[in-house]
Formats: sequence, C-alpha cells, structure tokens
Amino acid sequence: MIVRRSALVPQPATRLFDLIEAAEHYPRFLPWCADAQIVSRDDQLVSADLRVCWHGMNFDLRTRNPKQRPGYMAIHLERGPFRRFEGEWRLTELASDACKVNFALDYEFDSAFMTRAAGPLFNRIADTLVDAFVHQALVTAVPPPQRAPDGVDR
Repeated sequence: MIVRRSALVPQPATRLFDLIEAAEHYPRFLPWCADAQIVSRDDQLVSADLRVCWHGMNFDLRTRNPKQRPGYMAIHLERGPFRRFEGEWRLTELASDACKVNFALDYEFDSAFMTRAAGPLFNRIADTLVDAFVHQALVTAVPPPQRAPDGVDR
C-alpha cells in the first residue's frame, strides 16, 4: 500500500519537524499509539519503539529514521509485522510562519493474516497521519526533546 499526503500549514517547518521527530510524545495525540520510547537520537538519526493498539489491532514496531532538520526525515523499519515499511516526511518552508508538508509511506504486512486483520485499520491510520500532526501543531506547543545530564537528547 502506498500513501501520499500533503498539507499547507500555517506553522514554521521547524515546528512541524520537531513534532514529527518527537515520537516519545505520540501517545499524547495519536489515539492508536499506546506507547513510544526513543531508542536513540542525535542530529542525524532518531530511532523509536512504538506500540500500536487500535480497535483490537496490537503490534510493536521499531523505526530508524535518518533526518535533516527541518526539512526531511526518512522512515525505515527495523522490526515489526511488515514485509515492507519505508517512508519519508518532507517539509518545505514557504514563509517564516508557513510550510508545506509532504508525507509518503509504502508498506505491506508480512502475512496474509495481518493484512486481513490489521490492514483496513492501519490504512486509516496512515491515511490520517498528516492531519493528526497538523492539528497537533495548531493546538499545542511542541515540547523540546528531553536531554540527559550528558547533553544527549533522549
């Protein structure tokens, strides 16, 4: 399944990027995300474990996401119930307070059972992801990444 979505947003690209990159905050505003933990984060990469729980669909996945703030983040599956799971976020600054967000995701579950059981629900999640991030950017401030005493983002 290939999902492509875009939106014009009256927010700076940095704000949207920071929200997308801060996976540890997903459970606050993505109803399907039951838990999210950052595995590692630096200036070039963020890796996160996500727990998806939605209408009886439950699974875990880990993504490893190369990034270039504030314009780009790739999505690569490290583990989870997918044969294929690759995507990207592209943010284009249009003005100091506006940007264009482009999202693409190409995925396929690794079994016919998961495709039948979780496919329709996951299709809905993927299809509405851009809307969820845009809405969150418009209604809340983006929390800064958590920094450990050693100065490393968590």
